[in-house]
Amino acid sequence: MDKAYLILANGAIFEGKAIGKTGSTIGEIVFTTGMTGYTETLTDPSYYGQIVMQTFPLIGNYGISLQDFESKKAWLNGYIVHELCEKPSNFRSEYTLESFLQSQGIIGIAGIDTRHLTKLLRNIGVMNAMIISGKEIQNIDNVLKNPLQKESLLSKIRNYKITNALKAVQQTPSNIRISETNAKEIKTVVIYNFGAKENIIRELQKRRFNVISVPYNTTAQEIIKLKPDGLILSNGPGDPSENIYIIEEIKKICEWNKNTNAPITIFGICLGHQLLALANGAKTSKLKYGHRGANHPVKDLENGRIYITSQNHGYAVENASLPPSLKLRFINMNDNTCEGIDYTDIPAFSVQFHPEACGGPHDTNFLFDKFAKMIMERNSYAIK
Repeated sequence: MDKAYLILANGAIFEGKAIGKTGSTIGEIVFTTGMTGYTETLTDPSYYGQIVMQTFPLIGNYGISLQDFESKKAWLNGYIVHELCEKPSNFRSEYTLESFLQSQGIIGIAGIDTRHLTKLLRNIGVMNAMIISGKEIQNIDNVLKNPLQKESLLSKIRNYKITNALKAVQQTPSNIRISETNAKEIKTVVIYNFGAKENIIRELQKRRFNVISVPYNTTAQEIIKLKPDGLILSNGPGDPSENIYIIEEIKKICEWNKNTNAPITIFGICLGHQLLALANGAKTSKLKYGHRGANHPVKDLENGRIYITSQNHGYAVENASLPPSLKLRFINMNDNTCEGIDYTDIPAFSVQFHPEACGGPHDTNFLFDKFAKMIMERNSYAIK
């Protein structure tokens, strides 16, 4: 493997070995604590614009299987591991991690001290970074030795910003319809697709819903014309507060719900949770280093039960900003941030974590069942 550098916006430099495609890339560096699930991480649209570091020391040991994809491709800007497994052992494996990174054009680095880097990010907070390898590394040593050139490079890294994230991750909407003999019993659910993971669709299909996926720029009126029984506000990348247009459209749907005898049941997940809260008067803010991994404990304030959840977000709804009609339902046991909201004036609820990701392994799957129950009853304005 060729030499590679990871250069942080604060000037810290890590030397390692190049993996995947060679070249240079800039992104927001984040860490995820999952021991498995790297395929799902690589293909999760929510990681768009980010350089992702795996805290688990050995990555790639079970290879890559297409069945585990959460979307059609990899979206992240760069990838960091401590040790890359070059010879996976799994009968399901179709590619090595290295060959997958190459095919997706992902620039990565291996062989650095990921424990040290994790502690650094946890203490300082998320920041931008650059991975550089291949031909572009030839002059980097001279650049780093020259104070003016180094500062110019660091300025370039600091100025990077994730923009137009939802537009960037849009895939061809998949209008999925289930054909059954007893079609009258099938309900229709629209996914407001901000970068939806495939497993959300799978969970809906398991419950015999007719699923229609619409892109991020669909209007409220267009969604209402589809006459859905339910609406999923999906996960996705970026700062939720920047999506002013979408927030306004969600607000229109919520207002329509208050003035109709056939309201649309709404379920927000991750970014969808944040956008729904913003549309109803709450506020969001950026976390110091985010929640990413498959082992985050969440408490249900209604019954005191603790769930192990899968998470991937850098922003959170501010607890103190919730208006009276929004009831805090779940909190993160590590930092008490908002992990779920019940809505008392419309048939809606939302969670910050990923119930489709089987974190426990099926701890929070029941939320899809509750969504289905609310659709069937149409008179329950909060998850029970």
